[in-house]
Amino acid sequence: MLLYVVSAVYVSYLAVKGGLGVALWNALFWIILLFAAFNALSRSFQREDQGRQLYLHTLVHPRSVVMARTLYNAFTMVVLSLLSLLFYALFLGTAVLEGADLGQFLVAVVLGAIGFATVLTLIAAIAARAGNGLGLMAILGFPLVLPMLLAVMRASKLSLDGVAWSVTSTYFGGLLLLDVITVTLAWLLFPYLWRD
Repeated sequence: MLLYVVSAVYVSYLAVKGGLGVALWNALFWIILLFAAFNALSRSFQREDQGRQLYLHTLVHPRSVVMARTLYNAFTMVVLSLLSLLFYALFLGTAVLEGADLGQFLVAVVLGAIGFATVLTLIAAIAARAGNGLGLMAILGFPLVLPMLLAVMRASKLSLDGVAWSVTSTYFGGLLLLDVITVTLAWLLFPYLWRD
């Protein structure tokens, strides 16, 4: 996963050696993270055969399985996102970050990573149970991730512009609410998916 992100960042660096504006720097960062999230999380439930699912079903409650996967994926995405930001800043420069509110930007990166993880874990579970993992993951994933992507891009852009917390708090609240709603939906719906 990290190799994918570093490769994408390096290719971006080679493509835009002349420098990037704040909006383009931000958009490119989130597009790279979005595709890294799809690449990393698409196989969350694909590795299980019927026997392993039955074994897990006898050991634990389905909600425990989905919450454990969601927490693991969220942790993975937060670490991947922060490492991506590090490599992104190394290759593409930190000139954009000079006037930014770094605390707000890091909150946006963490909330965005958790949001991608929660949404894509639920989509991966649905796609795995439907039997058409990667195709269905892409079809269902992009429309559901798009509102979160737009909100996190807006929040991080405002953070890069150094806008006050009183303005950006609406976007951060929306991101947090989307994360909570997605985790709640996974907690409620996964037992029905797993019962099949």
